[in-house]
Amino acid sequence: MSIRHGLLALLEPGPRYGSRLRTEFQARTGGTWPLNIGQVYTTLGRLERDGMVVQDGADEAGRALYALTEAGRAELRAWFARPVERVSPPRDELAIKLVMAAGAPGVDVREVVRAQRRHVAEALDACVRQRAEALARAHEHPDEMARLLLLEQRVFHAEAESRWLDICEARLTRLARGGGP
Repeated sequence: MSIRHGLLALLEPGPRYGSRLRTEFQARTGGTWPLNIGQVYTTLGRLERDGMVVQDGADEAGRALYALTEAGRAELRAWFARPVERVSPPRDELAIKLVMAAGAPGVDVREVVRAQRRHVAEALDACVRQRAEALARAHEHPDEMARLLLLEQRVFHAEAESRWLDICEARLTRLARGGGP
């Protein structure tokens, strides 16, 4: 997740103060990724150091406002233009758990898979319901479209994880029966 670029995007329409950026970030992402206010100010400090933003006075409450520089606008345009690299996948706790369980004595890996599948099915059901709600409200509330896109991603990830678990269980079952992988 690029907090740096997310903040640049939120500053594009005009100057903002830190806690407003945090609130807008969380609203835009449908609360999917809570953002610590310390992360916001640390990131703003780095963006300022790198010449991407400048402090642009203060609002009526005395809060420092941050604004994009031309370098910040150029970086934002470049970020939107380049694809997100998928070269090194993030660590996945489930993959690590299954790999470790496969080599651990006394652990029924198939039961670990089944427990995860039940959890994924429940999560998928919840996401599908939330997606239907967001879809119904998307035409009335612009923020719902962003939430809808994130929910779609969660649905597809859950579906992919479910398919992967099916493959894992099938391989483990064949192996337990004395067959090959």
